[in-house]
Amino acid sequence: MFLIGGLLMVISTGCFVFMWHQKVVCWVFLTGTVLFTLMQLMQTYEGNSFTVKRLKKIQAVADLFFVLSGIVMVDSAYQFLLPLFQNGQGTGYFTYIEYIYNKWVLLLLVAAILEIYTTHRIASELNKSKNT
Repeated sequence: MFLIGGLLMVISTGCFVFMWHQKVVCWVFLTGTVLFTLMQLMQTYEGNSFTVKRLKKIQAVADLFFVLSGIVMVDSAYQFLLPLFQNGQGTGYFTYIEYIYNKWVLLLLVAAILEIYTTHRIASELNKSKNT
């Protein structure tokens, strides 16, 4: 499930960027992020290392950003948050574009950087503790 979720995330991101059935692949991406996140959150650390526990918490933040990027990607395809920005003076479309539209890329980038960092650091810490 973990690998399937990651694969769904990668394939659907590429399809979304190249504008291939965006209204479908956004849901595939969100499904992939949920699968990936759930499987990763189920991997618990039972040891005593404070560093690994801290890194697992950072990884949980990355997982949250993955899910948020999926939600914002779905919004970029359907614009369901647009009515929240409309007011009596105007449409609020420019405010929506400024704060929400296509910001999934930023959330995904932050999540990916955190994920790469924590994955390598956890592996390093576990190898360090295994050697001592």
